[in-house]
Amino acid sequence: MSSPEIQATSASSASFRVGDWLVDPAAGQISKAGRAVKLEPKVMDVLAYLAVRQGELVTREELERDVWKGAVVGYDSITTAIIKLRKALTDDARQPRYIATIPKRGYRLIAEVREHAAEPASETSVGAADWAWSRTSGSRLSRWILWALVLTLLLGLAFVFYRSKQAQDANAPASSPPSIVVLPFTNLTGDSDHASFVDGMTDDMITDLSRLSGLQAIAANTSFTYQGRRVEPQELRAELNVDFVLDGSVRRHGDLLRINARLVDARTGFQKWAARYDRPTSQVFEVQDEVTQSIVEALALRISDQEKQRLAQRSTDNLKAYDAFLEGQALSKLGTDESNQRAQLAYLRAIELDPSYGRAYGALAFTMAVAFRRGWTDAPLETMARALDLAKRGVALDDSIPQTYWALGYVYLMRKELEQAESAAMRSITVAPNYADGYGLLALINNNLGRPQKAIEQINKGVQLNPYYTWDYPYNLGRAYYTLGRYAEAISALEKALERNENAAPIQLFLIASYVQAGRVDDAEWQAEELQMVNPEETISHTDNAIPIADPGLKQAFLDDLRAAGVPE
Repeated sequence: MSSPEIQATSASSASFRVGDWLVDPAAGQISKAGRAVKLEPKVMDVLAYLAVRQGELVTREELERDVWKGAVVGYDSITTAIIKLRKALTDDARQPRYIATIPKRGYRLIAEVREHAAEPASETSVGAADWAWSRTSGSRLSRWILWALVLTLLLGLAFVFYRSKQAQDANAPASSPPSIVVLPFTNLTGDSDHASFVDGMTDDMITDLSRLSGLQAIAANTSFTYQGRRVEPQELRAELNVDFVLDGSVRRHGDLLRINARLVDARTGFQKWAARYDRPTSQVFEVQDEVTQSIVEALALRISDQEKQRLAQRSTDNLKAYDAFLEGQALSKLGTDESNQRAQLAYLRAIELDPSYGRAYGALAFTMAVAFRRGWTDAPLETMARALDLAKRGVALDDSIPQTYWALGYVYLMRKELEQAESAAMRSITVAPNYADGYGLLALINNNLGRPQKAIEQINKGVQLNPYYTWDYPYNLGRAYYTLGRYAEAISALEKALERNENAAPIQLFLIASYVQAGRVDDAEWQAEELQMVNPEETISHTDNAIPIADPGLKQAFLDDLRAAGVPE
């Protein structure tokens, strides 16, 4: 098929063939021999773009320009899309039949691309259907009797389920705390530069509410999955099992701020409380405090004196420092060496603007620990010594929020000081009983301490608070199953984690080890090659230094599994 024809096909979402695979853009899937594989929209776009230019070299710059439309993306985004395509097409990066990598230049689709003509319905099959209908038409009465019996059975089951549900509701603990989800506030400023400011406000309000033991607050990761979506309160109740929804909007114009907020009963959809705030931008922190206090009053929550003191303590009153901190948060999420360095500079700027900004110290310590974990530093010992000093300083300046304790716990973990790491992580959930990431970190620590069953319990608690959990949760679940020798379950959990983050080396490492133990050596070797493509620094020696497994026997068994798959020394 020529390029213009492919372009027309892609534009109309019509199907076409790549090698043995039928590509259906409209359905978002490829299929072969009765097996269908779903592709993410961006991955499908990459496949269609390569098909248009079949046999030609396509550079990374061209993919960024034409598929990502010039959007700023992490360096690994294109690599990840290619990895997903190869996996879906069952292609081999060493001996490709579909996509060849041209080192330091780009990619080439080498498989044949052709049109797909829809096959006409078979007259034989139509005739067979008519014959089958004629055979059954003589027994319509018995068929109706059968349907009546099925309907009776279904009604009986529905009644049993209804009575069972009533009994469950009756036996439910009366003291269960109400639950709330804070939806991302809408940025009405019309300027994308203010998006991180609005998102930061939302995140801060979630943190404030998570510190209340009498209220169960859904984690920020889950809340932000609803960004840009219009969702009815009753839908959120069905999806998240929450009682209340807090949402609103922010308009920032120069030094003026208008914030609208409302609290809605998720059962009825009725508004329980609403307010509008017209304030100077410098008073954004006071507005956040007032919103939290209004929710406490509207829900008649009882809060302890200690909780009142924590809520009264604000991380910073310096708006410029706050903006710099939010810039660092956005950069750190990109997950590259360059973005990590830029995030550190942003956090340092926040600290310069407000030397008492405890959360900025903790965030800076975390990025340095990440640099150590990923092999992005030439001075690992000095980096971790500095990270520990910063994390301790963060807690000393602000012990009222869970994030500073969490950062300290993560730094201790990377330093292989596991008891101190566990103590800090426990403090994070003492400060904020609904802090899902605290449970996630405790699961990671207990996996390294060789306590897989305890890790599973903590993951289950984290998932309850964060239904749209990040890759860390199934990763830790998979690690626990690997330690327990339940390799099929480990593979299932780790593959789910990999779907959420194709570039996370820890997932790939434990998936490789699980494949080896399950006897799937080919899969292990393939995954090891993919690991080297995306994370070439992940060698046996680096993993030995970076992953703090306490039990020498467990660590040696893990490293031996990696060696068996071909991970280089």
